[in-house]
Amino acid sequence: MGAGCELSDVSVGGSGDMMGPGALTLLLPVLLGWASCHPIPGRKSFHKLLLISFDGFRWDYDQDVDTPNMDHLAQEGVKAKYLTPPFVTMTSPSHFTTISGRWIEDHGVIHNMMFNTETLKKYSYKTTQNKTEWWDNGVLPLWITAQRQGRKTASFHYPGGGATYKGEAVQRSLVESYTHPNSNETEWRENIDIVMNWFTKEDFDFVTLYYGEPDSVGHRYGPETENRRVMIQQIDRTIGYLVEAIERYGLTEHLNVIITSDHGMTTVKKKPNVTEILLTDYISFQDLVKFDIVDYGGFGMLLPKPGQEEVMYQALKNAHPHLNVYKKEEFPEHFHFAKHERVLPIVMYGDSGYSISGQLILYFNKGDHGFDNVYMDMKTIFRAFGPDFKKNHLAEPFDSIHIYPLMCKLLGITPEPHNGSLAVTQEMLVDTYNQQSGSDLRYDFMIFVPPKSPYMKITRKGRELIKTAEVNQYA
Repeated sequence: MGAGCELSDVSVGGSGDMMGPGALTLLLPVLLGWASCHPIPGRKSFHKLLLISFDGFRWDYDQDVDTPNMDHLAQEGVKAKYLTPPFVTMTSPSHFTTISGRWIEDHGVIHNMMFNTETLKKYSYKTTQNKTEWWDNGVLPLWITAQRQGRKTASFHYPGGGATYKGEAVQRSLVESYTHPNSNETEWRENIDIVMNWFTKEDFDFVTLYYGEPDSVGHRYGPETENRRVMIQQIDRTIGYLVEAIERYGLTEHLNVIITSDHGMTTVKKKPNVTEILLTDYISFQDLVKFDIVDYGGFGMLLPKPGQEEVMYQALKNAHPHLNVYKKEEFPEHFHFAKHERVLPIVMYGDSGYSISGQLILYFNKGDHGFDNVYMDMKTIFRAFGPDFKKNHLAEPFDSIHIYPLMCKLLGITPEPHNGSLAVTQEMLVDTYNQQSGSDLRYDFMIFVPPKSPYMKITRKGRELIKTAEVNQYA
């Protein structure tokens, strides 16, 4: 049997000899080798994949409220103890790391807001969703890579799904409108049914689905509130509806599902309990600052006026005991953040709960993120279930960078260069070493032998080999 998997001529016994059991034994390995290279035409060698993100779902949000559906999923699939998002812990940067497998300094989506230091313009999060120039920085997201390898992909409100990459758009993309509500439970269920129809009626292979909660309620009311707990129960009901829909649409044996998020949430520290971080207490914006990205949670950047970088840095570096300030080139490398050209010369982040305000404290959020991803409040969730995932499997914590190679494995595609490792998630899969990417390969062939000899049918499904033998008498 050569590398090309061609079946050579096989002669067993002399002309007219009846093929006996010994001959079948000799022929069986040859036929199995041929079958392993020749799947049934039209049968896919992978299962479909749905990636769902619930924005701002902190790793422990399901521990102080009854979540029967999430608890059931832990028994029916994989649960990680927690997931570490990349720094900066914001929605767009983190989501693009998940869909590309690259650190933020590599993919270049460094903030929720697109900005331009020449025009001094900033664009809101939702406006930025339609700005290809912010997203397309030479790194291909999984949608495009999968499409180029024959998969059919779609994005439902997922950050970055509305852009084009090297001139290629996601085959189907729905982008949130500027006024789109985040918390409508009826719409959440309708969206699930839409996605199920994409899988069943239109044969999509990979779909990403995004929900803006519990991020919105966490910002507005804070993470340690009854409002947040009520929202987690709504999410749990939605997950229950998802499982029911998968069964109703006949996808239980054909669809893998990953449920994750982009970051956690922490309570914002405010007066009179603490001294808040207000940069104008330490520097003159008029004299020193050309452009700023502040007033956006626990992270900020400044572009000094010409010749003012050192003055600005010295004024800020020890200004507040809970403010961490760096020159871009000195920013800690373990964050994998600062090497991109978009990062401004002065980079800063607050300790957990300390938001960074510029010239006025106008920040009314009671919960926020953007802080160091080492803090437990910034950790998030990872759940997975489906035909290729083990059941009742508790995984150790890992970085979200590793979700990308896992998804490539499940879809049976060759990944782009990435910073993750399949070895981190491999143990989640039903068969760590031998399983072809989400394989549902089935090979059927028949051995016909002369009259009064056995007819044997061998069916191979995955790793399982089932033999059935019947003795048929032919006239």
